[in-house]
Parts: sequence; structure tokens; C-alpha cells
Amino acid sequence: MLSVLSYGRIVARAVLGGLSQTDGRDYSLITASCGFGKDFRKGILKKGMCYGDDACFIARHKSADVLGVADGVGGWRDYGVDPSQFSATLMRTCERLVKEGRFTPSSPVGILTSGYYELLQNKVPLLGSSTACIVILDRRSHRIHTCNLGDSGFLVVRGGEVVHRSDEQQHYFNTPFQLSIAPPGAEGVVLSDSPEVSDSSSFDVQLGDIILTATDGLFDNMPDYMILQELKKLKNTNYDSIQQTARSIAEQAHELAYDPNYMSPFAQFACDNGLNVRGGKPDDITVLLSIVAEYTD
Repeated sequence: MLSVLSYGRIVARAVLGGLSQTDGRDYSLITASCGFGKDFRKGILKKGMCYGDDACFIARHKSADVLGVADGVGGWRDYGVDPSQFSATLMRTCERLVKEGRFTPSSPVGILTSGYYELLQNKVPLLGSSTACIVILDRRSHRIHTCNLGDSGFLVVRGGEVVHRSDEQQHYFNTPFQLSIAPPGAEGVVLSDSPEVSDSSSFDVQLGDIILTATDGLFDNMPDYMILQELKKLKNTNYDSIQQTARSIAEQAHELAYDPNYMSPFAQFACDNGLNVRGGKPDDITVLLSIVAEYTD
């Protein structure tokens, strides 16, 4: 049975499409999560909010709501390393930092940097790599602050249109920027990027804005227009509606990933790079679907 996680104990008073902001009101995110591991274990959620080699977290603090997704690099499996361990440990560490209040709402890259350096200093050996995207809503200022390393990312939708989005970071085709921990002596061989080179952005949001944060398993299989079609089904801010829409998006991406005749965004990108590729891209898929709402504790 498909597993969908919702988060939040707040009362939402927002209408989709956006309302005018009023100073003094705190904002919050109502978020639902859904995903698939590419090994077909639909909705099987590992400990720590992981779908396959993907991992995610949803955390609240008195000053902010924080979301994160990470995609473990599957190539490590060829060397006997479980790729999900790195992404899951990174996201759990970032989540703990938020819950402990060890972050600044305007600096998501600070969370990612602190989390990564904790992994580097971990006494328990950990090898692997992952992309990462962190989104923070500063509830008092009504601003979103983001950082994205690699090809996971986010969209912000208002009035049926994408008004903000993350920029993908690739070294070359199908080789995204990534955080890594290499075996001793292999540090110069394994591709590794600094969290400080993450693409960062900050912008205001309005009540009713929709924020979709996901790993590349979604974006490689569903173009914007398909995602927007699914988001039109989201008619209100109750949890069930958000969960149902998150499920619908993840299910469609999962089905398209295994369609050999579908010209997916990934296949189009491959063709643009001189490769004769068609079909979806089988991959782990993680979707966090959020709505900006007025917060009432």
C-alpha cells in the first residue's frame, strides 16, 4: 500500500491562489510526503524518511519550517557501499540541527554545511555521495530561503504558474554536483563538491503558494506542464487534499519512468547531449508538497 506522510499540527486559513500579506501574521507550511524506490517497493519507507536511495526530512522550529531532500549516488553500490546510508544520515543530521535550533532561518546552506561536516567528523565510518536541497520558510518575515546542490530541487507555484525554481547544477551530463566522503587515499579521485557552492536563493511568498521539493526522479520524468496539471487538482489546504495530490504526482512520475516510448525530460536532455535515448528514467522518487498557510499554534 502506498505510504504518504503528512506533517504539521497547525490550523490553516488560506485560499489557493494567494492572499495579500498582512504584517504580524506568522506563516507556516503544511507538507505531505510521498515517494517510491526504483526497486518497485511502492511506498516502502525506510527508517529516516527514505525512498530507495533518496532521503528527506520535514522539521519545525519556533522560527521556521524546514524541508530537505537528498539523493544518494547509486554508483557506490558497485563498490559494496549502500548509497542510501549517506543521504539518510545527512538528512537526519540536518533535521536534528533544526530541531535543536542550531541554524539561522536565512541560511539553509549553513544547515547543509554543518550537517556535512558532522558526517566528515563522524567516528563511525561512512562512505558515499548525494545531492541535497534545503528549503526554509522564515515564518515571521514570510520569506523562503533555499540552497540546492546538484539536480534535486524545488518549484514555487502561484496562480497556476511557476514563479520560482531551483537551478540544476551538473558537472556534465548526468553527473550532478554532490557532497561526498571518499575512502582514505581516494579523496582526489572521488567527485566531491563543497556545500558552499550550492545555488542559493531568497524570495517572499504569499498565503496559498505551493512549494514542491523533490529529487531528480520527479523532474527527470515529469515536465513542468504535467506537474502543473496535477497541482490544479489541489483545491484546498486540508491534509487529505495535499496528500492525495502528492501521491498523484509521485505515481505519475513512477509510471512514466518505466515507459520506453515516452520522451521524458531526461531523454530530451540526453538527446541534447548527443545521445540517442528515449523513454523514462527509472529512479527513486521523493516528493514533498507544501502549501504556505497562516500559522496558528
